[in-house]
Amino acid sequence: MTSIIILISQLIEIFIWFLIAQAILSWLVAFNIVNTSNNIVNLIGNFLYKVTEPLLRPIRSILPDFGGIDVSPIILIILLIFFRNLLFEYSGILNFS
Repeated sequence: MTSIIILISQLIEIFIWFLIAQAILSWLVAFNIVNTSNNIVNLIGNFLYKVTEPLLRPIRSILPDFGGIDVSPIILIILLIFFRNLLFEYSGILNFS
């Protein structure tokens, strides 16, 4: 059971890094530092969008408009870290006492 929990934790960690990469890439595209007409940038951007968007879309639909600032990745990262901590807490792998 410990191996499954560690695997889930690692998948959550990878997904958090995908969210961070998606946010950074969106900033780079918005400030015209990288161009999406480049095939590699387009490929990476499409991959990150397809991986992260299914979990970000419901959060974006709930949040109010903050004037062009997208805080949904931050909220999702906080939720994922909370879920990962709950997973370890209830499995008994980490002992904080």
